[in-house]
Amino acid sequence: MDRLTEMEAFATVVDQGGFTDAAKKLGISKSAVSKHVSSLEQRLGARLLNRTTRRVSPTEIGLIFYDRARKVLNDAGEAEALVTAMQSAPSGLLRISVATDFGVNHISPILGEFLQTYPEISINMVLNNRFVELISEGFDMAIRIGELEDSSLRARKLTETTKRMIASPSYFQRYGRPMKIDDLNEHKLLHYSSQASGSVWKITAPSGEKRQVRTSGWLSVNDGQSLLNAAISGLGIAYLPSYLYHDAMAKGLVEEAIPDLPRETLGIYAVYPPGRFTQPKVRAFIDFLVEKFADKGPDRW
Repeated sequence: MDRLTEMEAFATVVDQGGFTDAAKKLGISKSAVSKHVSSLEQRLGARLLNRTTRRVSPTEIGLIFYDRARKVLNDAGEAEALVTAMQSAPSGLLRISVATDFGVNHISPILGEFLQTYPEISINMVLNNRFVELISEGFDMAIRIGELEDSSLRARKLTETTKRMIASPSYFQRYGRPMKIDDLNEHKLLHYSSQASGSVWKITAPSGEKRQVRTSGWLSVNDGQSLLNAAISGLGIAYLPSYLYHDAMAKGLVEEAIPDLPRETLGIYAVYPPGRFTQPKVRAFIDFLVEKFADKGPDRW
């Protein structure tokens, strides 16, 4: 006789408080329930239930066995649900959080293709430049750039980006080109106001030393595209990721300020809540992103 069937019959009797109600719950006869429980007790060599004419209750050892049996039955149910979900088509609302610049430039243009491939999925993409709490704020996943601070989340690397200090040729003609990090103190620097480190650029010197430069200047804004536009118009030097400045540099609209400096490389990740089971809609979107960014970064955008 199947062990899970015996355990389910016993656990249902405990849950329902008797054989009659357990039989109704399981959709089988009362005698079949009794037969399963008796077989279980015989196999274990222990009495699991106290039976009277009025009520049925677990014995001390039966109560201990019930706790373990219920866990086994719940795990078995989750395993079956997992297999079913894994084989079903991805569907439902997918809530994702993405940094504004990256979302506008590199996620929005490819959403149409994804939605046409998975018509049962709908997307709510929230663009912002703050750190969101995925679980408490109800997001299924986020795309994050740079070092991952929350180690409890699962992550999959999509690609990489580099960061460079860039400005327009007209700016360098007017103010000169900095030759070393210390020269930046004499230049007009464009500040990204939502940067976690505040108004400070963290730059790696040729020696490998980490240097900090305060970015006081003409313009402070919480949008990378606006900083790029300001750099193109000659307002100052901006420190931006390659996925923003790549096209402008290819067209000669901006140039690197200090080419001899080591380039900082940042990972771009899809992050999602921990757990043994990844929702099909999340897995489908991450697989799609991995494919789309396979030939991107760190300087290919």
